[in-house]
Amino acid sequence: MKNINWKVRFKNKAWVIAMIAAIFFIVQSLLLVFGVTWDYNELLQRLITVVTGIFAAWGLVIDPTTAGSSDSEQAKNYEEPRKDD
Repeated sequence: MKNINWKVRFKNKAWVIAMIAAIFFIVQSLLLVFGVTWDYNELLQRLITVVTGIFAAWGLVIDPTTAGSSDSEQAKNYEEPRKDD
């Protein structure tokens, strides 16, 4: 965790949205474990689940070290993940 540049990640909007979606899923799961249900109808719950799922998936696809949603030119040429020496 200490080798992660959190400052840069929080500047990436797509990553922040994905993190919010992940936190939502975690909170929702924890509440269900303790038997707490949310007070909103089934359609809204499904809509929120779909939207946050899309954002979470998008957050997994993007490279949080570059601006926008595409990889850097250097990363596009990698055959396998780069290892720091």
